[in-house]
Amino acid sequence: MPEEPRAALALFLERSHTAAPLQLPQLVDEAARRLGMVSATVYLADVQENLLVPLPGPGAGDNAPALTVEGTVAGWAYRTMSLRLSRQPLAVWLPLVDGIARIGVLQIVADQITSAILDGATQLAAVTALTVVSKSGFSGLLSRAARRRPMTTAAEMVWAFLPPRTLGTDKVTSTAVLEPAYDVGGDASDHGLDDGRLHLTVVDAMGHDLAAGLASAVALAGCRATRRAGGTLTDITARIDEDLHHWRPGGLLTGVFAYLDLDTGHLSWINAGHPPPLLIRAHHVVAGALEAHGELPLGLGPGYQPSRTVHQAQLQPGDRILIHTDGVTEARSATGRQFGENQLVDLVTRALAAGEPAPKPCAASSTPSSTTTTASYRTTPPSSWPNGIPRPNPPTMINLSVDRSTPTTRGQAPSATTLLTPTMGPASHGWESR
Repeated sequence: MPEEPRAALALFLERSHTAAPLQLPQLVDEAARRLGMVSATVYLADVQENLLVPLPGPGAGDNAPALTVEGTVAGWAYRTMSLRLSRQPLAVWLPLVDGIARIGVLQIVADQITSAILDGATQLAAVTALTVVSKSGFSGLLSRAARRRPMTTAAEMVWAFLPPRTLGTDKVTSTAVLEPAYDVGGDASDHGLDDGRLHLTVVDAMGHDLAAGLASAVALAGCRATRRAGGTLTDITARIDEDLHHWRPGGLLTGVFAYLDLDTGHLSWINAGHPPPLLIRAHHVVAGALEAHGELPLGLGPGYQPSRTVHQAQLQPGDRILIHTDGVTEARSATGRQFGENQLVDLVTRALAAGEPAPKPCAASSTPSSTTTTASYRTTPPSSWPNGIPRPNPPTMINLSVDRSTPTTRGQAPSATTLLTPTMGPASHGWESR
């Protein structure tokens, strides 16, 4: 006889406080059975969001196989952040969402799907997501479940500095992706909400080694320390410039540092040696809208510290700002054809038109490092998926940075450009980052 949902979920929450991460699968499954379901299985997305990996339990040998995000019902529930049904066995797939950030899916197997089962499954998915997130900060088990292979030391260091992948409110959504996840060079990103503003940072340090990762880590630390002390954008760049010169002599770093006022849509940013941002409005690039005179990168030291220019722009609801490094646009196909800015914009705008709620990485790539940060500005309350699951609006701010490296799979664009195109077919050319 199914228990009353409130009692079953209250017991789940009570036990979750002292449960070890290894006990979570059993805890979730027991709660599902109390709610009248046959079973429940927790799947977490791997760091590249290519696979949904079952959360390992005590009987690791009995775990279900990993599922691909592409081409599966589970993956469709994850990508669209919506409830999906499957047969054989009869199951409900629900996205696991932390705020507006998707972290995996929950499979509920039941003898029959009723409104009571759906209500209970939705509530169980919500508390399961919160429990997983609460334990992910200190659990090596959860980290290993999300990884398909070991990370380099540089990648581990950069990942330790990165904020949550997605954050947002009813006015803004920001999503960051670091790809490839296991061999990061000098690329990193940061985002945060503070006093009605969204702060965005993307940095690209010179090189692809541990020293480059150290430079990007120093930049993020300096950025956060200054921002949390109430500093301005010019204070942030001055602090990073000073820290790099002191702790990483000779290490240069380009970057874009921005504030978005969530009430007015006013965008302020500093561009330190980066390619200029692109303004995409109504799926078209507004030529030259955000271009400005170039400025020196950070890390040159006291004798080269220029007076930084804070650029200003007024965004309209639905505008998109695309920030990228030259590693994207200078990538070449096997025949030598350059990827170029037009191809990049085409891929991004087609993905946005397809209505994907948030970016996800493409299949594993050999490109050493790329960072994507997406912020969506809106002036009206967000729409919702069925069952009250929040649906982020199409992105408005996209920051991309990609290092140059070895060939990707033929027929596939550079990883950072395909991060936003999970429903699209492959590009017409194979591309190689150099």
